[in-house]
Amino acid sequence: MGVLDVVPAGVLTGDNVRKLFDYAKENKFAIPAINVTSSSTANAVLEAARDIKAPIILQVSQGGSAYYAGKGLANDNQQASILGAVAAAHHIRTVAKAYGVPVVLHSDHCAHKLLPWFDGMLAADEAYYKEHQEPLFSSHMLDLSEEPKEENIATCVKYFKRMAPIGIWLEMEIGITGGEEDGVDNTGVDNASLYTQPEDIYDVHAALSAISPNFSIAAAFGNVHGVYKPGNVRLQPELLGKHQSYTSQKLGGKSEKPLYLVFHGGSGSTKEEIKTAVDHGVIKMNVDTDTQFAYLAGIRDFIFKRKDYLITQVGNPDGADKPNKKFYDPRVWVREGEKTLTARVKEACSDLGNVNRL
Repeated sequence: MGVLDVVPAGVLTGDNVRKLFDYAKENKFAIPAINVTSSSTANAVLEAARDIKAPIILQVSQGGSAYYAGKGLANDNQQASILGAVAAAHHIRTVAKAYGVPVVLHSDHCAHKLLPWFDGMLAADEAYYKEHQEPLFSSHMLDLSEEPKEENIATCVKYFKRMAPIGIWLEMEIGITGGEEDGVDNTGVDNASLYTQPEDIYDVHAALSAISPNFSIAAAFGNVHGVYKPGNVRLQPELLGKHQSYTSQKLGGKSEKPLYLVFHGGSGSTKEEIKTAVDHGVIKMNVDTDTQFAYLAGIRDFIFKRKDYLITQVGNPDGADKPNKKFYDPRVWVREGEKTLTARVKEACSDLGNVNRL
């Protein structure tokens, strides 16, 4: 039995998201969540998933959403980020089924100061639900890890009560992911904040499970956004096993792995660290830094290789009157970035055991 025996191709919502994550947990693999900033990057990610027969998660960040709408738009009230996220969602929904893979359509880190962006996406979900009986997005993330635990949980509960009835999965974060990403800078946080305690995880589970089972927790185990030299980041994925055990015991031991866990700051992690995290119930791992570089690599290499064909519109080593349109056409050089991005997404899927799963 494969994933397509459990859920359909295309964008998933409601209980189908949980069914996908249950299948992943039971079969000990996880699904990479790739940040997309354009139709080009979104299509490349979907292409990779199709080629290796795997489900995939596409996600937009607040800054990536604004870019999707256009950097020329004002974003003082998050209006460009809201518009771009909605535009990305509609594009992905339009093409996802054609690629024949299940897709989780997700929004990434939303800190307290970015809640107007979250509110705008949720309003779009509710409007879409009225017309289609399902939300626009599969899931959203609230990252209130910088707030006191009680406030973090209370805010998540408030939003989840609004999200659950229309079938939106909630991802929340407790404990801080270090480093800097998309304008959120946690490079100077106290080291202890990078490691979440089992008691905190259970408090989150107790509060959210009273509303719906459709939520996941990004627990900090030393995670840091970005890529660093080996030894500079001390990941302790074995802590995730302690979280599962503690919550399982509190719930009477009915399930060994009752938690749906998320791995943030996954770029640059060793394959052993990834395997340990997946063994302990991680069902989603964010990959952004590495895929950004991969997209650049194809374009960079094309320009280096064809630079003599890109200086002028006419005239190259083949002749002074030879046209260069077939080299500078964006469909040519952007496609080279898509190819290298697709290859890196396939690698991420392979690292997580997410190959030939359909």
